[in-house]
Amino acid sequence: MDPFHGLRDASDPEVIAYLEAETAYTEARLAPTEPLRQRIFEEIRGRVQETDVSAPVRRGPWEYQSRTTEGLQYACHVRRPASPGADGEPAGDGGRGADEQVLVDENELAGDSDYFALGVLAVSPSQELIAYSTDHTGAERYTLRFRHPGAAGTPGERPDDPTDEVGEVSAGGAWGDDRTLFYLRPDHTERPYQVWRHTLGTDPSTDALVFEEPDERFFVGVGRTRSGDLVLIASESKTTSEVWWVPTAAPESAPVCIRPRADGVEYSVDHHRGAPGDPGTFVIVTNEGGARDFRIVAAPVPRAGTAPEPDGGGWREVVPHRPGVRVEEVDAFAAHLVVSERADALTRLRVLPASVLDDRVPAGSGGKADATAPDPSGRIVDLPDPVYTAWVGATPEYDRGVVRLGYSSLSVPTSALDHDLDTGTTVLVKRQPVLGGYDPEAYEVVRLHATAPDGETVPVSLVHRRGIAVDGSAPCLLYGYGAYEHSIDPVFSSVRVSLLDRGFVFAVAHVRGGGEKGRRWYEEGRLAAKPNTFTDFIACAEALVAGGYTSPGRLAARGGSAGGMLMGAVANLRPDLFRAVVAEVPFVDCLTTMLDPSLPLTVTEWEEWGDPLHDPDVYRAMLAYAPYDNVGPHDYPALLVTAGLHDPRVGFWEPAKWVAKLRATATGDPMVLLETKLGAGHGGLSGRYDAWLDEARILAFLVDRLGAPAEPLTTSPTPPA
Repeated sequence: MDPFHGLRDASDPEVIAYLEAETAYTEARLAPTEPLRQRIFEEIRGRVQETDVSAPVRRGPWEYQSRTTEGLQYACHVRRPASPGADGEPAGDGGRGADEQVLVDENELAGDSDYFALGVLAVSPSQELIAYSTDHTGAERYTLRFRHPGAAGTPGERPDDPTDEVGEVSAGGAWGDDRTLFYLRPDHTERPYQVWRHTLGTDPSTDALVFEEPDERFFVGVGRTRSGDLVLIASESKTTSEVWWVPTAAPESAPVCIRPRADGVEYSVDHHRGAPGDPGTFVIVTNEGGARDFRIVAAPVPRAGTAPEPDGGGWREVVPHRPGVRVEEVDAFAAHLVVSERADALTRLRVLPASVLDDRVPAGSGGKADATAPDPSGRIVDLPDPVYTAWVGATPEYDRGVVRLGYSSLSVPTSALDHDLDTGTTVLVKRQPVLGGYDPEAYEVVRLHATAPDGETVPVSLVHRRGIAVDGSAPCLLYGYGAYEHSIDPVFSSVRVSLLDRGFVFAVAHVRGGGEKGRRWYEEGRLAAKPNTFTDFIACAEALVAGGYTSPGRLAARGGSAGGMLMGAVANLRPDLFRAVVAEVPFVDCLTTMLDPSLPLTVTEWEEWGDPLHDPDVYRAMLAYAPYDNVGPHDYPALLVTAGLHDPRVGFWEPAKWVAKLRATATGDPMVLLETKLGAGHGGLSGRYDAWLDEARILAFLVDRLGAPAEPLTTSPTPPA
């Protein structure tokens, strides 16, 4: 029995009126914090270099950048001729030049729409055309169009722009040749399930269906390899994958499967180009053969007219499985492979010579390479901080021996680095500017370890101003997610400084269900083991209290989407441990949603949460923890809850029903607030100023609830030892 089931109907004017009334109530309850909200908004804005340009990304004769302008909500994507210099490096990110060209200006495309998002922005192989798609509602259905780059100051359409327009597409797309674009279409549940091929200058109604995935557990994606030789089509469920390829030299060719799917076998693919006349090598990350934390194998690309060997035959090992070292991705360059991996709850990047592909080890040989083969261990990219995040950034050039890296920590602003794959040297290209005198040395980053009820060690990353009292008096915000093997890595946020400068401790709980400690960490936080996510988070909160970093009366929790489910669960389990909770687009009515296969994502999500529709044991397990179903008659912390009317991932009714049930069931007089954004989807407001103002509202709520000072601290921090 669900007395609030009627809140699902967005076509009912009474439901919309109810949501509007809830939002008005939230605004009224938060009205006393409005001056603080405005103060924090100005702080956030004051740290941002509003007119700025991203680090340049080199692609042949051009370097590409995104530019922001003070007063405008969105970015303008531009390019200009690369200035090679003696060493062939880009000229840098200097000022706007007369020879700058505009690809797309998001402000122009957004117009007066309340919401705007780009789904794809892809430059053709010759770099003469741009494919782009736009969404104006947040429902994640896009319209695909094409244009030429425009002269600086004239970002509008050119008379010779193609008039081709394809509606109702998903995000994503890939060029074949200069006249052919592969794109995705969603089904009735918003699942990308088809790949279509459009030829410029033809009627979209004549586009060719290239690939269709009938199994509702699988999502389809499409991309072009860095080598430029192949378009890859990936069909993936939560536990199984299958990849097909099409040569870009013959984009009308039927796709060829690399390895037919087998239940529980996952793999992802990149391409290493061969000698002239040689179609090259597939470089594959896979868990095939019991490699729980994945390994790297290689296989020859079949020549035209020949088929790949079935069931992964011909796969030969490059890097063997190493328990505890999760291989996440491999990026192939002409002379090197860059491996993204994770160990000890930290990211790291490993560089291998591409020659490891020449003397591969047969699968099943135990990883024993020929003595003359290159060392498959390679070298680890040296990075400075003990707690950090690093990733492979935009690097479209296959032949150039420099890879763009992204780097950040809880105290160091996000940075773009160029790493020379031959010499191992790393050069800072651009660091995110933080105005107002921000000094990373004024903040201390710490890694703690909490002990879960089953004895598991759970990492906690935290940051605070140097010199705060570690006596339980500090306000603290603990963030968590814990699903889909998605890791919440420690990265910088200039927005967060408004909390840190008011004496807050900010912490990230690296709970099970995420991928921070490898595939095991994920498996122990999904399906029947899902409650580990919740008890891990509680253990992290208790460790912060025991360590003197905070106390229950000064501790808040925050999470969104699947992390919002986490918020609902811990609020039910340990409401006494938290003073306030922020739950953004929370997946709190998970049992009801997983019982309804007509809803977006339900069938594919059965592999993450279980299938309660057909399995009574799963039903009982989910019923035991589903936040909505377990709201109880006890006192709750203050709750600020958000929703998006057009959200295709978490129905707006889930947070709406949860808030209604809390009001009807909770004891005492808790502050339970719901704000539904009627013009947005899962990601909330799209414009940067709107997003900052929205974030300022949340931070003001936290500062107020936890009794932190309204003004930033002015005392000088204790210098590091």
